[in-house]
Amino acid sequence: MGRRTKHVSFGTVVILALSAAALYFSGKTYVYRALFYNFAGIDDNLIFEERIIPAGEPQPWPLGSNYNQRPLPGEFKHKQQQLKAAALLVICHDSIRQEHYWEGYGPQSKTNSFSVAKSVVSMLVGVALKEGKIKSVDQLVADFLPEFKNGGKEKITIRHLLTMSSGLDWDESYSNPLSMTTEAYYGDDLKALINRQEVETEPGKTFYYKSGNTQVLAHILEAATNMKLSDYAATRLWQPLGAEQAAEWSLDKKDGTEKAYCCLYSNARNFARLGQLYLKNGIWHGDTIIDPAYVKASLTPTGLKDELTGAKGDFYGYQWWLIPQYKGLKVFYARGILGQYIVVVPAKEMVIVRLGEKRGEKVGMHLQDVYDLIDAGLGVCK
Repeated sequence: MGRRTKHVSFGTVVILALSAAALYFSGKTYVYRALFYNFAGIDDNLIFEERIIPAGEPQPWPLGSNYNQRPLPGEFKHKQQQLKAAALLVICHDSIRQEHYWEGYGPQSKTNSFSVAKSVVSMLVGVALKEGKIKSVDQLVADFLPEFKNGGKEKITIRHLLTMSSGLDWDESYSNPLSMTTEAYYGDDLKALINRQEVETEPGKTFYYKSGNTQVLAHILEAATNMKLSDYAATRLWQPLGAEQAAEWSLDKKDGTEKAYCCLYSNARNFARLGQLYLKNGIWHGDTIIDPAYVKASLTPTGLKDELTGAKGDFYGYQWWLIPQYKGLKVFYARGILGQYIVVVPAKEMVIVRLGEKRGEKVGMHLQDVYDLIDAGLGVCK
């Protein structure tokens, strides 16, 4: 028995050594880091290089007269604790009505936005359109990125990227250590990874959620504005919206490229400003930050069917998720893979932010979490 145990142990070591060598010679050394950290987390700004998004003149949120006075439903609170919520914020009619923190996090704690950042990139596209840096959402990607001038990529437009219909071959998986998403998260050369994409289906035909689309949008923004994505976000969004603390955006390496499809770190109060800006149709305290026409377009269903499920195209706009009708209300929201949400219910002038480590079950193209958050918010905003 002892000899056999030793033999198996030695064989395992040999296999691991050969696998490590194969990864090294294939150039996929990012897998070492992916396996070490096991899965992406909300505090990963501690392990990556970051670019700071400085705050400007702060504009603190007012507290409502009934701040934290309406108790949240016990079942809802219990579920939030089960899903390891870090923060919950409910804003009604421009003031904070509910604010709760768990797991040792607080009002100034910065946690990972994950794919909520996709909606932020869409907002920055709207800013660039307003400034004339981008002519139209139907402008070709190749006008900005020479690598898109051939191989079928010359047909791809900014609209195709915004609507997740580019047809590019990106495999969307954090759990697969060899996927492009994992390489984007743990690797150190986003631009090379993006340029490696090839067209696998005709652009503009079907919806297929792929983080690579957002990353390409970020490279377009850099080319169009001649600014780093974080710097553009700071001067066009973060500071005009009166964020009270600086944010961070993870980079692929020191002084490198932002992981635009994810990894914007901030807190619930500051993320809420993004939802509030869209609630107000791109206008903040009388200043037009984003053209209302773009806001409207970005919250209009694409009509594209989901390539994986065949779901009808009423669930997505320009990097924003859409619920056309829930209890007679229209809802739009940004979402991240571990239960990060900015939920906006225009008819109730309500913005809900939830941050945390886990999310609940999927219901069609959406998640039960979102419906739970809306119901809780409606109870608060009576």
